[in-house]
This record gives sequence, structure tokens and C-alpha cells, in this order.
Amino acid sequence: MIPRVAQLAFVSLALPALAQSPLARFKTDGPLALRAESFARDDVLLRGFLEVPEDRTKTDGRRIRLHVVVLPARGKEPREDPVFWLAGGPGQGAASLAPMFADHWVREDRDIVLVDQRGTGRSNPLQVKTADDPGDIDALLAPLFDADRFRAALRELEKRADLRCYTTPIAADDLAAVCDALGYERVNLIGGSYGTRMALVFMRQHRARVRAAVLDGVAPIAFENPLHHARSAQDGFDRLVEECEADERTRAAYPDLRGDHAQVLERLDQSPAKLSIGGADVALTRDGFTSALRVMMYYADGNRRVPLLLHRAAAGDLTPFAELAVQSNRGLRDSLALGMLMCVTTAEDLARIDEDEIVRECANTFLGDVRVRAQLAIASFWPRGALPKDYASPVSVDVPTLLLSGTHDPVTPPRWGEEAAAHLPRSKHVVVNGCHGVSGHPRVQRLVREFLAAASVDGLDLTGLDQVRMPPIELPEPAAIAPRRR
Repeated sequence: MIPRVAQLAFVSLALPALAQSPLARFKTDGPLALRAESFARDDVLLRGFLEVPEDRTKTDGRRIRLHVVVLPARGKEPREDPVFWLAGGPGQGAASLAPMFADHWVREDRDIVLVDQRGTGRSNPLQVKTADDPGDIDALLAPLFDADRFRAALRELEKRADLRCYTTPIAADDLAAVCDALGYERVNLIGGSYGTRMALVFMRQHRARVRAAVLDGVAPIAFENPLHHARSAQDGFDRLVEECEADERTRAAYPDLRGDHAQVLERLDQSPAKLSIGGADVALTRDGFTSALRVMMYYADGNRRVPLLLHRAAAGDLTPFAELAVQSNRGLRDSLALGMLMCVTTAEDLARIDEDEIVRECANTFLGDVRVRAQLAIASFWPRGALPKDYASPVSVDVPTLLLSGTHDPVTPPRWGEEAAAHLPRSKHVVVNGCHGVSGHPRVQRLVREFLAAASVDGLDLTGLDQVRMPPIELPEPAAIAPRRR
């Protein structure tokens, strides 16, 4: 039986039989009050809030509540080292991911713990409205980082938050406080995208707490967000073009994909495209187009549709592209607390970016320097948190670490996994065919499962990983193939 120091608040509702076992593993005194809730079918989760100081250097300052969800292990004898699942962004709340883990294999013998990082989810979220009307489709096609909207949001956020206190190192200490409150001495970390940076910082600050870590889509300290977005997106697009050119069917369907892309950009440079989406009249600018294209390439389904959408756009029909752009952008914007994103990037990334880097990284890319300069403009008035003196140094700890990268990742390509692995002496970097986040593939899950069982990269069975494949590139219906509009 695992000791816990969490105060429980029981609810008077009929819960599945599983409810009593996880609750019984927790003590009834302590700072974190958990409540059992029905979850999925014949399942429960435990939910609670932990108060922590907003400014950890002050004893009498504002306190904020961290939203914590525990998905208890299903086995009769749960292991004492849970998995803390760390969300991406920065700005995504982890607790919202709970439905994804209802039937996850980790729960066979381990708890899964989801903590909304300070500034996200239900942990004093730092949200920025990107539109006055949530249904404003035109706003969903506009660039995300509008200085006027962030300036207006700042005035409201500063009424309830010291924005200097929403950095990764401070949030790492929050996770340690959650470990204390739940009685976990050692934990396993699984992080994706920005969650990999959270994991790395936690590993550096709380090495003794970490049994093993899995980093999927690696964003190490050297990854200056968003400086590298333009180059990574361009590389991802170039790879897609090369893939089309190498296959007879896609080469026949898209004989000049790079030309299609260039033609669309040329027309949008001249004037925005006027479209009707969902009954609304909208305008798609070049910046809106390039930003949406980058987001589409994050995941396999969008990546595989890009050639078809570009070909149709070059032929004069931008509507299918814009429809997917609205869908992709809505999902991204709904999931992120953009104020928290700016807190993290202002302190940890943007302050390190210089003009020479911008010119070098953004030259000859379809995205250009628009995104990085937009965030730099906001950072010029956004409060900047202090960091430990060694923050910019690579994380080098002896934690067993499995790093995963996708060949087609347009935001955290394999080079960042290599960079992080170079400083982790007990690590293994595995690259498989895929986009941004590859741990969901069954063959990769088998590897992760093997790694977590052993907490070692020695002797990992890598067979079959070369059989992981991207879905085929989507082809047009024969009647839909049309020449490009000149």
C-alpha cells in the first residue's frame, strides 16, 4: 500500500467498484483535497486543488491553486512510481487530456497524474482572447500574435497574477510540491513538445525524484521558441515535396508542388483571398496562409492532405485549404493559454534571440520572420520573469531518458532530440517515421512500455520501428485534377 498525505473529500454518489481502492491508498490529512468522480465507463478519477505561493520568494504573497487529476492504477498492487504526463504548448492544460488515458496501458500498474501547470487549464489560467466573438472565422485565419490584443489582455491579467512568476523553473517546483502532497517519492515523466522542456527542467531541479523520462518531440533549452519555427517548417515542407517527387503516383498528381506553393504565395502577396467559409465572408492573407500551413503539417492527417490542398489552391480554389486551416487553428487556439505562453517565451526564449539569428534562421523560408518578430514585439511590454543563472545551459543529468522524434516533424525535428541526448549520458534517441509526437504508434508504445519497465535504455528492442510508416499522401479524384491557374 502506497502512503499518501492527501486530504480526501468524498462525494455522495454511486461510484464504480474501482473508486474505493484508489481512495483507500490516500491519507486524510494534508494540503491536497481529492474527490472521486465518475469517469468514462466503470471508472473514476481523483480531482483536487493544491494551493502554492505564486511568488515562491515570498511567504505572505498571493496564493494560487493548481488543478490536479489522478487516474488511478487499475491493478491490485499499483507501483509506487506514477507517470506524470506533461502537456505541450506552452499553454496547454494537462488535465484536459484525461479522456485520452481512460484505457491507457500505463494504468495497468501505475497512476497517471495530470497537473495543469500554473497559468493553464484551471490553474489560474492566463488566457488571451484572439477574437471578440468565438465564432469569428475571419479571426481564426488571422495571425495569432496581435500586439493590441495582448496589450489589452495584459491589463486584465495583471489584476490577478504576477506574470513574472509563470516560468518553467517555478512550475517545476510546483510539480515537486504535488509529489509531496500525494506522497510520491519518485516519479516517471512523459512529456510532449513543450512538456519535454518541462521534464528536462524538472530533472535538473529535482533529479532524485525522477526514475525515468520519455521525451516525445523534444524542445530542449537550446530551442529558442519561436526562432526556429520558420526553418523547421520549411524543412518539413521540403521533405514533403521530395516525398511527392519520389513516388510515381504523387509525382503524376502533383508534378510541381513547389510551384503550386509559390504561385499561391505570389497571389496572396498581391491581395488577400476573399472566401466564404461556413456562411461567413473571410479574407485569407499570406501570413494567415503560411501560419496555417505550418500548423497543418504538425500531424499526419493534415500533412498528408497538404499537397492536394496546395494543388487545388494553385488552381484557384483556396476554400478547402481555408476550411482545414480554420479547423486546425481553432483546435490550437482553444487548447492554449496564450498569456502563459508569452510568460514562458518572454523569460526563457525571446530574451536570448538576436538579430543575426533571426536573419539566419528565417531567410529563404515561406514563414519568414513574421512570427518571431510578432512575439518579440509583445515581449517588449510583457513582464519578464527571472531565471536561474544556469538556465540556458543544456540539461545534463543521469536520468534514464528515452527521446523520440518524428522524421516529418515541422516544429521539433530530430536535430533537437540529438541536441538534448548529447547531454544526457543515460539516454537513447529514436527517430521514426512520423510528425509531431510519435509515441502513440503501437510499435513506439511497445518501446516506451519496455523502457518504463526497466528504467534503462540498455538493450532496448528496436526491431520493427523501421516498419512505422506515414499514411499515404492523399491523391485527388481523377475528375478533380485541374491545371494550375496562371
